[in-house]
Amino acid sequence: MFVYSLRASTIKLVGVVCVALTVLITLIAFVPTYAISSQTSAGVGNGDGGYNYDKIKTAEDVAAFLTQFGWEVESNPTEVKSVTIPDEFDKVFAAYNELQKAQGLNLSKYKSREVTRYTFAVTNYPEYEGTVWANVLIYRNRVIGGDICSADVSGFVHGFERQTAN
Repeated sequence: MFVYSLRASTIKLVGVVCVALTVLITLIAFVPTYAISSQTSAGVGNGDGGYNYDKIKTAEDVAAFLTQFGWEVESNPTEVKSVTIPDEFDKVFAAYNELQKAQGLNLSKYKSREVTRYTFAVTNYPEYEGTVWANVLIYRNRVIGGDICSADVSGFVHGFERQTAN
């Protein structure tokens, strides 16, 4: 015959470990689902299922991402650079994040994160003779932001969608 006794501290420890494991399993189960749906349910899309913001691993993937919006870019990026999203947004960065929100993205989730910025030269911008850049921000193989802009000081900046003539 075996006699086994448990102290109150042992029972508490086992309980804490069980609760911690339950929370961890729940997070693992639900966090990936949230991350995927945050891009697709944010109003980003063209009406037939939206654009693909995932599985961006190379510069070629970034160029293919931009072609979803009708942009033609040079085959090689002009610049690939690591940048850090700031902890606090100043007026300029807050305005840039509003541009991201307008296209269904939000950089607030990525404060203090190091992301990769790909810059490509756009070759088919309509009715504009100057240099046009496409900037795409990537974090963990996912597009989290970006813009289409001119190189002129008094130029333009807008989201990935093509602008219609007014």
